[in-house]
Amino acid sequence: MAQQPYVVALEEHFQDSELGALYGPLDANAAAHVRERLESFGGTRLKEMDEAGIDFQVISHSAPSVQKLDAETAIRMVPTIITRARVTPTAIEFMDKRSARASCEYLNERIPYEQAEAMLLIELDGNSRAQLEEEYEATGELCMQNGAIEVYVADNATTQERIWSVRRNIAESFMVVSPHQSLEDICVPVANIPKIIPELDRLSRKYDIQIPCYGHAGDGNLHVTPVKNPDHTLEQWHEMLPRILADLYQVTKELGGVISGEHGIGHKRKQYMRYSVSEVSLDFMKRVKKALDPNDILNPGKIFE
Repeated sequence: MAQQPYVVALEEHFQDSELGALYGPLDANAAAHVRERLESFGGTRLKEMDEAGIDFQVISHSAPSVQKLDAETAIRMVPTIITRARVTPTAIEFMDKRSARASCEYLNERIPYEQAEAMLLIELDGNSRAQLEEEYEATGELCMQNGAIEVYVADNATTQERIWSVRRNIAESFMVVSPHQSLEDICVPVANIPKIIPELDRLSRKYDIQIPCYGHAGDGNLHVTPVKNPDHTLEQWHEMLPRILADLYQVTKELGGVISGEHGIGHKRKQYMRYSVSEVSLDFMKRVKKALDPNDILNPGKIFE
């Protein structure tokens, strides 16, 4: 299949201001290719492109495996796998104990070591079966060397579907606990993923709620979901949620992350944009909006009043 690049890092500069923002780990060798692609997009010439990184994946055969570890060890394994195993997984999904257990109970499913503190679901692609086996053996060995309880290879379609079903149904399973949740999708640099786990535990204790964490750990995009404690009243939940989110976004900002990696800002998060975007960038966005929509008739109030 044709290789499709995607941008994993971007640094923005403005003609009359300082550095706006830096997103993601950089790959300087890819800067020229990203600049070429962006300059040719829609005929637009981007003069101030500074640094950017891209990555490539070729999809052929695949085989997911599950590694069972404690939460911090599991999340620390993500940058280790990427840098030391010398493989490029097509997916590295993280599930903490709360997430895996809730989903298994919801599905009436049992998977090996479901009581582990955390799981990594790693999917690999290869151009041949031999290459694929070599890569998942290397990945599994690295995980075992770094504290995994067990490595479970899902080498057939039925087992693969069982494992992926547990991951896909996490969000739905917590609706049984409480329908009142805040589905967040913070994104931090991969190297800082290990630092977010103890902070989530701290916030969970502080507000006496569950905050399951799962998601696309391979690119730092984590679904962190504050879930209302059934013992709290709805009034208590609505009162504390803004404080929970402010604390979560502040931690994310301190770790060099952004408040949304997939879901976007919109009405829900626009009051928290300062945790993700600099004042320079916000001012630039407002000027673009004003130039293109001077009468504020395009989606008024959605982001900027």
